[in-house]
This record gives sequence, C-alpha cells and structure tokens, in this order.
Amino acid sequence: MERPAGPTRPALIVVDMINTYDHEDSELLVPSAERVVPVIAELIGRAREADVPVVYANDNFGLWRSHHGELVDTALARPHADLIEPIRPDDQSLFVVKARHSVFYETPLAYLLWSLGVGHVVLTGQVTEQCVLYSALDAHIRHLEVTVPRDAVASIHPHLASAALEMMERNMGARITSAKETDFTLSTS
Repeated sequence: MERPAGPTRPALIVVDMINTYDHEDSELLVPSAERVVPVIAELIGRAREADVPVVYANDNFGLWRSHHGELVDTALARPHADLIEPIRPDDQSLFVVKARHSVFYETPLAYLLWSLGVGHVVLTGQVTEQCVLYSALDAHIRHLEVTVPRDAVASIHPHLASAALEMMERNMGARITSAKETDFTLSTS
C-alpha cells in the first residue's frame, strides 16, 4: 500500500473511550478517565474545527452483532454516561470496531487512514499502558508519525503509563506533548 504523494494530514484517534466501565480494573481507570475526558473533548472540538478526521477505535466488548451506535447507546445507559456524553461521536466521526489492544490489529484502520491521506496520528484515550502503547507501536511500524498528548490518555497504573509514554517517545519516535501543544496543522511529505 503506497501513500498518496504530497503532504499528508493528521487524524485524531480516540481509543476505547466508549466504555461501560463495568470491567476488571475499572475502579482504577475511572478517576483517570474523569481527568482526561474534558481534555479529549477539547481536542475533538479543535480537530473538527480544523477539518481533521476524528476516528473512534473501540472495543466491541464481545458484542459481535453490535455496531457503533449500539456501543454508544450501551455506554450511555450505564452509570458512567457522564464520561461518554462530552466525547460522543457526531455524524461526521468515523468509527472502527476492534477486538484486541491495537487499533490496527485486524481492523480496516490502516486502509482508512491511507485513503484519507493521513500520515500523522494523534492518539488519545485509554489505556496508556495497554491499547495506546500497542497502537503507537503499530502506527510506528506503518510509518505514521505519532503524537500522544500525555494529558489526553487515561491509565490504570500511573507508573506503567509513564514508562509507556517514555517507550513511545524513545523507541517509536512519538511526539509526547500536552493537549494544548498538539498541532493539527502538522503534515509530512
């Protein structure tokens, strides 16, 4: 698969934020998610204003007959709907259902990004030391530039999240920034 010639655009990837929070470790994840949801909501707004694609990549929680609307509705019907509503996908948002940790593993995301001319992904969401880390690695091996705003990713174990961010920066060349420093005008050629 060859990327279209010329400059490429960024995309904002929202990882696993459509969540029911009724799983193992959720009591450790919820406080971190509460901190990042307003930051992610602000990034989504900025991306939409800049005409940057917003792609939700989300687990289906074993609901193999569901689609993204059902996942959103299910999450909104649970006790932590307040974590979903501010970042709820709009009609222009793209949605990729995933079954494993990486947003790329056996999903159409790589093709979707290629078809949109994306060469730079901004990864937000949860969990920093799991799905965000593995997604950053898979983006790196696909020759995509990666930015991770440290204040827009939630974690279960903060010490592992710090290590994961350091690994992304050192081993994958990811740009680790704050959300305010995240630039949606960056492009590669």
